[in-house]
Parts: sequence; C-alpha cells; structure tokens
Amino acid sequence: MIQWVQRLRIAFGTSFLWLVCLIYFTQGFRSFVWTAVSYQLKDRLKLSPSASQLVSSIAFFPWSIKPLYGILSDCIPIRGRKRVPYLVIATVLSLLPWLILGQVSSLRSSQMPLMVILTVQNLGSAMADVVVDAMIAEAVRVERSSFAGDLQSLSWMAMALGGTCGSLLGGYALSNLQIETIFLLFSILPAIQLFSCGWVNEDSIRGKDLHESHEENGNNTASDADNFAVEKSKTSTSRRKKIQKNSNKRSDITSKFQVPEKGLLVSQWFQSLRTATYSLLRAFRQPIILRPMTWFLLAHVTVPNLSTIMFYYQTEFLNLEASFLGTTRVVGWLGLMLGTFVYNRYLKKMKLRKILMWAHVGLSVLGVLDMVLVSRTNAALGVSDKVMVLCGSALSDAVNQFKFMPFLILSGQLCPPGIEGTLFALFMSINNFGSTLGSFVGAGLASVLNISSGSFDNLLLGVGIQVICTFIPIAFLFLIPKEATGISA
Repeated sequence: MIQWVQRLRIAFGTSFLWLVCLIYFTQGFRSFVWTAVSYQLKDRLKLSPSASQLVSSIAFFPWSIKPLYGILSDCIPIRGRKRVPYLVIATVLSLLPWLILGQVSSLRSSQMPLMVILTVQNLGSAMADVVVDAMIAEAVRVERSSFAGDLQSLSWMAMALGGTCGSLLGGYALSNLQIETIFLLFSILPAIQLFSCGWVNEDSIRGKDLHESHEENGNNTASDADNFAVEKSKTSTSRRKKIQKNSNKRSDITSKFQVPEKGLLVSQWFQSLRTATYSLLRAFRQPIILRPMTWFLLAHVTVPNLSTIMFYYQTEFLNLEASFLGTTRVVGWLGLMLGTFVYNRYLKKMKLRKILMWAHVGLSVLGVLDMVLVSRTNAALGVSDKVMVLCGSALSDAVNQFKFMPFLILSGQLCPPGIEGTLFALFMSINNFGSTLGSFVGAGLASVLNISSGSFDNLLLGVGIQVICTFIPIAFLFLIPKEATGISA
C-alpha cells in the first residue's frame, strides 16, 4: 500500500495527490454537516417532511448542471489558466456559506435564505468536483495514463473514508454540539482546501503555446547563431539582411501570443463555448447515447423518493437518536463498498439489462421491508427497529450500487473521443437531475397523502405506492443496449 502511494506521489507530485484526496475526502465528509442541516430543517424551522424534501431538492440542483462548469473551465481561461482559478472560486463558494450559517442565526432560521445559501454551497461543491475530475483526466492523459485506474481508486478510497468519518462524527456532534458549531467546524475542510490550491502549479495556456513555438524554431535559431559566430569576420550585406529577417520572424512569433484585445478575446470565448455546446448536443442526440440515458432518468423520476419522510418517521415516531442514524450511514458506506466488490467480482460478464432488472426487484423487496417497519409488524415478531433500519440502510446502498455501476460503465463506453469529460459530466448531471425530480415526486406524494410531522397514518400507503412504482423502469429496459455487459457494449 505504501509503495503504491509512493509511486503515485512520484508520478503526480505530493501537492496534486494531496489536493485530490482532500477534495474527495471533503465530498464524503459532507454527511457530517448535512445531517445537521436535516435536523435544522426539521427541529428549528419546523418544516413538514414534504417541505423539507423540497428545500433539499432545490439546494442540490447545482449538481444537475455539472456540464456547465466543465464547459466554462474548458473554454474561458482565467489569467491564462483553466483549472486552479475555477477551483479557488468553487472552494470560496463552498466555504463562505458555512461561515455565514454558523455566524448569522437569522439566515439559518429562515427557510428562503437558508435554501439560497445551501444552493450556493452545493454550487461550489459541484464545481470543485467537476474541476478536480478534469485535472485528474489531464494528469493521466499522456505519459502517466497507466496510473488512471490507480488515481481513480485513490479518489474513491478518500471519499469512502470521508463518508465513514463524517457519518460517525456527525451523529456524535449532533448529540453534543450546537448546529451552528457544526457548520463552523465543517468550514475547516474547505478552508484547508483553499489554502492547498496555492500549492498546485498550472502552466499558463499562453506560456505553453509560446514554449512550443520556441521549441519548433529552436533548431533554426541555434543554427543562425552558429553561422554568425563562424562567419562574423566576413559578414556581408545579404547576411545582415538574413539575420534581421530571422529576428523579425521571432518577434512576430512572440507578438502572436500576446493578449488579444478585449473584444477579440470575448469573441473567441463565445465561439469556443458555442462549438463545445454544439459538439456536446450533437453527441447526446445519438440514439445509442440518448436511449440509455433516458432510461436512467426515468428510473429516478418514476419512483418517488421518500427518504426525507422516512427520516422524519425514524426520528419522531421511532425516536431513533442522531448518533444511531450516523451509524446507519456508516453501514450504508460499507454496503456501497460491498456492492462494488460483488459487482466487480461476480457480475461483470452479466448483461446490464439483467443486472438493472434484479436491482429494481431488490429495491422493491427493500420497500417491503420499509412497509414491515411502518406497519410495526417487526415489533410483533420481536425484531427491533434498529435492526430493521441498519439492515435496510446497508442493503439499499448495496443494491443501489448494482444500479449505479452499469450507469458508470455505459457512460464510459458511450463517450466519444474528444469530449469525454464534458459528456460524462452531462451523464452524471442527468443522474443527479433524475434524483432531484424523484425527490420532487416524493414530496408531492407526501403532500397529497397528508403525511406531515407527527402524522404518519398514510405513510404505509405511500411506501406501498413506492414499491409498485419500483417495477415501472423494468418495462423500459429495452432502452438499454441488449448485448451490453460490464466488459463491452
């Protein structure tokens, strides 16, 4: 393990590896603070389950427009750099909201300001996620391409570690600290991230172009210098003209890479943005890409997301403490890693259609377990609520990973050369946007059934509807390529 990390450090540099691991660790550690946000919405703002889920869904919307950040950083450099300046901006947007919420009680105690601030925070986190992915792609593009899988594995390990630590510490913090203190404590990580951005060097685009131009003309320049030294005693008029000509040529090359006028620069940016957007839309309109992405969107939209309603039920009706709910999230991370292992070990050669079908069957079974919990059948059978919640959390994350792995595989297989990063960001945005719409549908279902804080009489019916809806995406599996597996499409 130590030797593996050492090889990565030699290949990519300590500062780059540190920044990548820190960003992914922070993404996983977000469970530490977002558990506190859930309690803030429920206990301080006294929002109903549907209203709380609506606020959370809107706050997470920036994760649904990730391609926009990728296109901006690709096409509009800031002071000649495409990554680090955007990463600094993203980190500031991630940091300031937690400092504001930790210091200003009126903003964290009002629904609309809180929702706006949380949306800005997610904007920063989503942008940082896109930029660091682009930095990883660029780092492994040429001579270090053999380390691509290693670098991605290190990133996932850092995120899993962050998720585990955040879930464990989040429950403990809620039991012993004020929510505003938790907001301030979490701000330490983006503050360290902001400081770490200064350690990573990024070559200027103009500097790289100028360097390449000097390399192309380096031989001629050296030859001119040698000839001049040998023949300086008999320099003729024609020789002086030649030297002057070469000098003017080099001046032209240098001036070629000077900063263009503002109007021309804006025009170039606009043209670059238009070309990138057109290429992205043209690739996405291809049926081989559009059809499977439509399925993954439908798989989210057609199944109501009742996670926030179940959170209210577990805390208010079952009286499960925050520290225990943090433990369930740790179990969920373990289930996610278990699902990844099982998929890579046993399911790679299975048809993706079959995997997705059985994943939805598994999700429906877990929905039935929720019905057992809500109906209190488990209590009649002598099974504790905590055992039901722990098992449900672990199994649901494992099964969802069986569904997410085919999504990642298809996304990687369908991306055409040249726009892999931006198109993959679009695929992830579709997945995130589908989750957001599923949350809206769940909030609407809770509102229609009059499920509210302290009133869970119709929750069993809501979970039953969710179980039935889980089978709907199976009817649309014809959108997934028939022969696609985890190895080839």
